[in-house]
Amino acid sequence: MNGMDDMQVFLTYSDIALASCMIIIVLLISWQLRLKLTKTLLIAAVRTIVQLSFIGLILAWIFAREQWYEVLLILTIMTLIAGSAAKNRVKRSYKGLLTDTLLAVGTSATLVTAIAMIVILRVQPWYTPQFIIPILGLILGNSLTAISLTSNQLIEAFHEQQGRIEMMLSLSARPFEAVHEQIRAAITNGMTPTLNSMLVVGIVSLPGMMTGQILAGADPTQAVRYQIVTMFLICVSSTLGCTISALLIYRRFFNKNQQFILPR
Repeated sequence: MNGMDDMQVFLTYSDIALASCMIIIVLLISWQLRLKLTKTLLIAAVRTIVQLSFIGLILAWIFAREQWYEVLLILTIMTLIAGSAAKNRVKRSYKGLLTDTLLAVGTSATLVTAIAMIVILRVQPWYTPQFIIPILGLILGNSLTAISLTSNQLIEAFHEQQGRIEMMLSLSARPFEAVHEQIRAAITNGMTPTLNSMLVVGIVSLPGMMTGQILAGADPTQAVRYQIVTMFLICVSSTLGCTISALLIYRRFFNKNQQFILPR
């Protein structure tokens, strides 16, 4: 019997090696245009292979055992790494930035993932690794990008527009009123990649989760439904993360007397 349901392509190590050779094209472009990206590309390629191979072994072990404490440990590590990555993408750091990014990433991702597992997917038990780990990974990956964009722009705006903010405060504006425009612009900037993806999904691009399911032989209609759910989860998590991050940064730039300050 021939058909889509019977067709499944199993990748071998030689197939991965052939795909790796395609990086040579990128290296040639970098060399020809003098982009000075050769070292970075090679490091990125090696890290991609090593990191994904390593996580593949760990996930295979966790999927086979299905112990809640092991799953929780992986989720915690993923969240900590995401928060740290968001912090490292911010150009102007301050004391407490890591705490703020961890709170923004952790709170938004945990809340949305919990709703997805308990209310939408109704997976039993909630710690089923085949569901919760990839879903949290998708949410964290997009949330950290949104949060880092929001944080970076808002901190830059507070530094560059210090005079304007202090002038508004001197004219009896409340602290939030004085920085509302900067907060609004920063959150909008952080949400832009997510909104752009939602506008063209299914028309210009097929997202990774949907593509992976289809390649693995899943029913395309089910793959589409999962993708719709994950896109909405990502949108909500990114919005919450950006908002929490902006409010935490706002709190850092005002003291107890509601005076505008530049934190160390």
